[in-house]
Amino acid sequence: MNESFGIALAQLNPTVGDIDGNIGAIRDARARAAGLGAELMVTGELAVAGYPLEDLVLKRSFQKGIEAAVKAFTAETADGGPAVLLGTPWRVEGKLYNAALLLDDGKICAVTLKHELPNYGVFDEKRVFAAGELPKPVEFRGVRLGVMICEDMWVPRVAGKLAADGTDILVVLNGSPFEFDKPGVRAGLARDRVGETGLPVIYVNLVGGQDELVFDGNSFVLDANGDFAHQMKPWDEDLQLTEWRVRDASWGCATSVLLPGISELEAIYRALVTGLRDYVEKNGFPGVVLGLSGGIDSALSAAIAVDALGPERVKMIAMPSPYTSRESIEDAEQISDLLGASLESISIEPAMQAFQSMLGGMFAGRDADATEENIQARARAVTLMAVSNKFGDMLLTTGNKSEMSVGYATIYGDMCGGYSVLKDVYKMTVFALSRWRNGGCPEGGLGPGGPVMPERVITKPPSAELKPDQTDQDTLPPYEDLDAILGALVEGERSVAEVVKAGYDEATVRRIWRMLDMAEYKRRQAPPGVKISHRAFGRDRRYPITNRFTF
Repeated sequence: MNESFGIALAQLNPTVGDIDGNIGAIRDARARAAGLGAELMVTGELAVAGYPLEDLVLKRSFQKGIEAAVKAFTAETADGGPAVLLGTPWRVEGKLYNAALLLDDGKICAVTLKHELPNYGVFDEKRVFAAGELPKPVEFRGVRLGVMICEDMWVPRVAGKLAADGTDILVVLNGSPFEFDKPGVRAGLARDRVGETGLPVIYVNLVGGQDELVFDGNSFVLDANGDFAHQMKPWDEDLQLTEWRVRDASWGCATSVLLPGISELEAIYRALVTGLRDYVEKNGFPGVVLGLSGGIDSALSAAIAVDALGPERVKMIAMPSPYTSRESIEDAEQISDLLGASLESISIEPAMQAFQSMLGGMFAGRDADATEENIQARARAVTLMAVSNKFGDMLLTTGNKSEMSVGYATIYGDMCGGYSVLKDVYKMTVFALSRWRNGGCPEGGLGPGGPVMPERVITKPPSAELKPDQTDQDTLPPYEDLDAILGALVEGERSVAEVVKAGYDEATVRRIWRMLDMAEYKRRQAPPGVKISHRAFGRDRRYPITNRFTF
């Protein structure tokens, strides 16, 4: 038996459906791994196909394309270079599995099938994959690898069975999406498996954005004591070599790369940047356009867009009305100057007058109300979509989770767009992220190093400015209370009675619950956006629109 060997960890950013492109990235990573002297390279979960695949993986032509590409790539491993532990969909005896294939010397030497299929939150794997039997160790050049695929690590029995069968090293291929506390949760679960088995763990995750999900990387190695032996950077593609040696008849990682942690706010901000960047890049948009009101939501959205794409790919449009304050106009201009992105100003007053003329006869004798306010929002949407159509840029919506929760947004108005970067970000977190970003540009960001918005954008009372002297608190409770109540109702799935018992006014809680319930039809028509929480609207939280249940 060899007493040392090198394992390369390939933290890759696949694109769903791009079989040739993904195989090409794996091939390039293998070539670099060979240059580092690796004997084995490990990819993330479903690195060949991308993740999540949804119903695409059920198309037989897609399955055949994967099979052909994997077999062709397998033949390349006859060149004497590193073996590859490859994440891919794979058919076995007529059933489709989420699998890990060991490719070496031009052959598929072993196939491990995912045993635990998650079917909660954003995961629907039982819909598309069959569950494999409990895996057995994979023999590789005298080392017994206990191969697990993502959810397999989250329960004790898979690692326990592998340890009982004589495994030397646990190796986990992952496609684990980001949530604000997820890196710590993963490390905690890996430590649990180490504690139960006494075995070191190699954990390789994907990185990058796929529609509403973002993968943060954060791949790592834990030693047999449960301590970090090796860490990889979050949010970046990376390839690193880990050296393994026998110590007292057990395998251990001899290399040590330990990284300082990043704050929760930085992690969230980089998730938003990554999600937007990959959505734009992978779908082929030249850039984005957004409405810049001078308020904090559009300011933060603009900053994220510039950090993701660069100022030259971000068009900002100010669309003042008679109710827009001079302060908001000045703030929008300063935001544009700070970000270095272009700003055009297009008044919507002519459109407002045109609609008043068109509808004046039908509306005669009726007081002005939210109808006229919503016309302003929809006039802005038409303007922004015209710019999007003319130049090909994707329209970025700027609303936050607090607003979307209670329907404080105009459907076909400010909800209009292709992507909603703040969709899963509560208002109080918008404030915190804005202050954080004013302190400096994150690693990898393409925006300015200094502040991105004037201080008063953060401190002034939020307002839609659709009528004179309007503020959000005319309609909503203070955001500190609103976000806490929503967090209990949405993420916590608490009842009204439970939230009231926690100290909140019953009438307020009941009103917020009713608004949350009534806004479901709006959320069904909202664009996708980055998931950062345990319970994002869309794939995570699926409530009926027609619903008579009351608390």
